Amino acid sequence: MKKNKLLSVFLVILVILSGCTGQEKDEKEPELLTSPYKKTEFLMGTVVTVKIYDEGKEDVLETAFDRIKYLAAHITVNEIEKQSEVDEINRKAGVEPAKVSKDIYELIEAGEAYSVDTKGSFDITIGPLTNLWHIGFPDARKPEQSEIDAVLPLINYEQVELNKKEQTVFLKNPGMQLDLGAIAKGFITDEVVEVLKENDVTTAIVDLGGNIYVLGNNPSGRDWTVGIQDPLSARGETVGKITEKNKSIVTSGIYERYLEVDGKTYHHLLNPDDGYPFNNDIAGVSIVSEKSVDGDGLSTSLFSKGIQGGLEFVEQYEGVEAIFISTDNKVYITSGLKGSFELTNDEFEMGK
Repeated sequence: MKKNKLLSVFLVILVILSGCTGQEKDEKEPELLTSPYKKTEFLMGTVVTVKIYDEGKEDVLETAFDRIKYLAAHITVNEIEKQSEVDEINRKAGVEPAKVSKDIYELIEAGEAYSVDTKGSFDITIGPLTNLWHIGFPDARKPEQSEIDAVLPLINYEQVELNKKEQTVFLKNPGMQLDLGAIAKGFITDEVVEVLKENDVTTAIVDLGGNIYVLGNNPSGRDWTVGIQDPLSARGETVGKITEKNKSIVTSGIYERYLEVDGKTYHHLLNPDDGYPFNNDIAGVSIVSEKSVDGDGLSTSLFSKGIQGGLEFVEQYEGVEAIFISTDNKVYITSGLKGSFELTNDEFEMGK
């Protein structure tokens, strides 16, 4: 359920349009650079890049990365050091509530909300199961059925007790573990966008290992062109494109991280009901939303529903759109993208 977008073959590719609108800029508008200030670091197991196009705002890059590092240190579960706030919650499972910071409390609240909305197909307490499989890590393995059966009873978001007044989180049963990897990068992406806005940045790209946010228009004054890659081919092969501004684009696919055992492939998106990877007609999905944490939560949740069920589920969220790619090379889009999504790969066809 952890989503290391560095390895994702369902990567969102940003194509920055060049040229200008031909209109003179108002003197009060910020001066924009064609070559942005840029900073890249390897954090949270993935490549993180922030680009700022506002002239004179280079120093904001450091502020943005300080925020990323702070949040990552408090969220990331470290099996050796166990120093994060989430580690502390897990350590006190079945014993007592853990006091947490405002940031972590809000992140867990968001995760619980998606757990409720999806009736547990997205579950923030899936930690015991993801630790068994550990897909994406050197010690990944297919667990024995007896091991899976032993941890499934520990996965139950309804056994998480949140106390807003005291700002505490309590896992009621010993052995329970939070795993916030499915929404952590989305939450952090949103926080970075807030940092940029607070520092009067108007035009930027935030990329947390595939969690993309495009702020403002591109330097030409137009929306950003976002290419959606074919999840079944090498990087650079796109399926289609959309144009967006002030939006998050989060992608997930069955080939992001996987484990091969005896000729069978097991991807990293695990079903809390049976303990195995979801198995349906979805090869990949891209969520377009105002908040990246919503894209994160939905891009994982939808794998439990299949394409038709996923389409119906997304339509209930105002301001959220989705692009599904099926295992048989068909592309499905939600109603809000009709007329704006352009299919560019003749090896695919639009599904009905």
